[in-house]
Amino acid sequence: MIRKGERNLITDVPGLKVGNAEDVNIRTGVTVVVADSPSPAAVDVRGGAPGTRDTEALDPVSLVDGVDGLVLAGGSAFGLDAVGGVQAVLQSQGRGYQIAPGLPRVPIVSGAILFDLASGGDKNWGDDPPYRRLGKAAAAGAGLDFRLGNAGAGLGAVAGAHKGGLGSASIVRDDGICVGALVAVNAVGSVVIPGSDAFWAWAFEQDGEFGGRRPGQVPPLQSALPADMKAVVKPGSNTTIAIVATDAELSRIELKRLAIMAADGFARALRPVHTPFDGDLVYALSTGRRTLSAPRPLRVMELGSLAADTLARAIARGVYEAETLGPFRSYRDMFP
Repeated sequence: MIRKGERNLITDVPGLKVGNAEDVNIRTGVTVVVADSPSPAAVDVRGGAPGTRDTEALDPVSLVDGVDGLVLAGGSAFGLDAVGGVQAVLQSQGRGYQIAPGLPRVPIVSGAILFDLASGGDKNWGDDPPYRRLGKAAAAGAGLDFRLGNAGAGLGAVAGAHKGGLGSASIVRDDGICVGALVAVNAVGSVVIPGSDAFWAWAFEQDGEFGGRRPGQVPPLQSALPADMKAVVKPGSNTTIAIVATDAELSRIELKRLAIMAADGFARALRPVHTPFDGDLVYALSTGRRTLSAPRPLRVMELGSLAADTLARAIARGVYEAETLGPFRSYRDMFP
């Protein structure tokens, strides 16, 4: 048996905190996951237009075993500056990799960005993009509870024909192992089954967390592409970026497999997905609080399946919790 966590957030995974920061005038934001201690992580990139910082450091053959934080940011390439802001806060807290005695510690933080430059607002920030400042604010305010929808990296997000947003969900197994997901949904594809108000992820919903809508008599698909995709599709203008986490003790190689399997959660919640126009990626992180029983490959397979389901729920939840912003109408306004 499985059940959603107490908060139904990625912070149900012990050892994690999340912070959001937004600039409502610019219509953009940053979300950061901070681990209580350096934690092994991996990444799987599926989209054709990714934007990342320090993802190579997560390769299992790299030197550093754990990350201090992971960042999801708006702003396209400008948003990568948010990582530096997060590093500044963590270093001030004495966090970071000790290269040699007497040298400054270096917090290990990786980040990914989505395109929200067309979200409206005042993007004329001159020679001082806001993302380092937003990264610092998000890291400084990290805690166990946080907002969804038009929050953090989800503020300027758009998902198909709907206002996108920040989503999160969690699941707990009978043995106590927890899997959580956090996602900023800014996809080309649609989250809704054509001809209905039901999310593609409806079958995975827990306790009506995204409205409890169910597909009725839905006509056969008439097109390879849904009508409620984004009206204008171009490279670099989208991307759904996510983090899945667990308290099961996993190696970086096992986390890589977890990230690969979790990416199927995109396909359970979005159509189409992993397109040439999206920069879809999934980070996977372990806080290592619980021992994984043998046989390990089977246990990793089980966790990967749960991660995909939980990520699909988080995607639907992010869109469900979003609010109309300018011309971008929310799911709940379109399907009251």
